[in-house]
Amino acid sequence: MWIEKFDNPQKEIFQILNEKQLINPDYLNYVKKFDHKVLLEAYHFMTLSRLQEKMQLEMNYERDAKGDVLIINGQPKVKSKVINFLASSGQEATEVGYAINIRKGIDWLVPAYRNNAAWITAGYPIDKIIQYWLGNEAGSQVPKGINILPVNIPIATQYSHATGLALAEKYKKGKGVIFTTIGDGGTSEGEFFEALNFSAIHKLPVVFFIENNQWSLDTPTSKATMSPTFAQKGSAVGIPNIRVDGNDFFAVYHATNVAIDRAKKGQGPSLIEAITYRQYAHSAFDIKRDYFTAKDFEIEQEWLKKDPISRLKTYLIKNKLWDEKKDQALHVRHVKTISTAITWAQKNAAVSIDEIFDYTYETLPPILQEQKKQAKEFFGAARKGSE
Repeated sequence: MWIEKFDNPQKEIFQILNEKQLINPDYLNYVKKFDHKVLLEAYHFMTLSRLQEKMQLEMNYERDAKGDVLIINGQPKVKSKVINFLASSGQEATEVGYAINIRKGIDWLVPAYRNNAAWITAGYPIDKIIQYWLGNEAGSQVPKGINILPVNIPIATQYSHATGLALAEKYKKGKGVIFTTIGDGGTSEGEFFEALNFSAIHKLPVVFFIENNQWSLDTPTSKATMSPTFAQKGSAVGIPNIRVDGNDFFAVYHATNVAIDRAKKGQGPSLIEAITYRQYAHSAFDIKRDYFTAKDFEIEQEWLKKDPISRLKTYLIKNKLWDEKKDQALHVRHVKTISTAITWAQKNAAVSIDEIFDYTYETLPPILQEQKKQAKEFFGAARKGSE
């Protein structure tokens, strides 16, 4: 008989600590025994990532005599388009929730392009991240021992890369687990399904994340799929899946560890859909009001009440693990760390003519040698003319 509708999707969202600080009764003991050091480390990375992205964005703005961002008609005045990037602000509980479990030198993170909180948690230096966003590919050179693949721009191909790494890990009888992530819009790509299917068939040690942040560039989730959930797409290929509150660090951490345990036991991949919200526009050069309706802005205000950092901070203070004095001190340290990273990245942002030409061929063909010579002459003359 025809099945017109899959009538058993898991629409429930797994949650441990909600925005009202209520704890899931089934997990009271889990929360009670949770390692405080992990919570404080998570809060460190979540706040660091949020501030880093704020300070990166402000690199594009003019400042007044006091050094504050210049505001005109309620909007920051753009000085110039210095840096473009895609922010994970609003998604920190999701990204830190899984990345904090990555074992350095053993596991792998195969990211997309909106994963700043995951990157820094997994060990990607902030100065190298900013160098990359300033346009220098040298920023993709991750330090030895940090298993993170470069920023992935083509949509969904990271899922295939992760699957390949997992196949190699299984072939070598290694102990590593591969973590990869995608946005809700990326699930429409063919590589998303191909990677899931291959991983399921071969029972590969992969944890697949879908960061459902409600938007794919200017396309809302409601127009991205007709499936009741993104998680259920895993059911089509036989992969266990779950929907979690992506703004609940406890829930993401718990679901991730269940998936890790399955991978280590040889039970194959897992798919986790984290329900969260993209607080910034698509990119630093994007403008929300170009595609947001009045209703969209109203919905956003409701999401901001569920902010993941505020939720974790309130929990920490409520349980006497944190206070405002410590928070202010942490903020000062973060500003210093990020300012130092920005200064270094700006000094190392320039790309030489040689780098543009030298890494495509083992021996540069005569026609490219000529083009390289012309480029050096042209840009050399341009530089002198501007001095």
